Amino acid sequence: MSLVRWIDFQVLGDHRGSLVAIEHGKIIPFDIKRVYYIYGTAEGVSRGFHAHRELKQVAICVAGSCRMILDDGAHREEVILDCPKKGIVIDEMAWHEMHDFSPHCVLLVLASDHYDELDYIRDYKQFVELAKITRI
Repeated sequence: MSLVRWIDFQVLGDHRGSLVAIEHGKIIPFDIKRVYYIYGTAEGVSRGFHAHRELKQVAICVAGSCRMILDDGAHREEVILDCPKKGIVIDEMAWHEMHDFSPHCVLLVLASDHYDELDYIRDYKQFVELAKITRI
């Protein structure tokens, strides 16, 4: 079973350009309570290195590209995010890392809840142990 679940967004547009609309209750598999974006990431810097106990997210690279690794504690998969009309679902209890940000990369993230530091798992060994329990 693949850890990677893509979402293909409908692109609207004409000779003036393209538009992607993300509406409440459509295509995103949760209610969106927080939106943030990562940009200006210096060359050689990686981000993420955590999982969430309950938070779900969708990541969309609206400009440039980055490499994302998803890990469920037993399997790891990596993908390149480089298309503003595709998003990747990051489920709860999915360790994720972002690497190889291109210059001018903008990574937009839609989240199922507000920021909560207590929801983060920042230690990979602890994550693997918790993931084993949740798979049972």
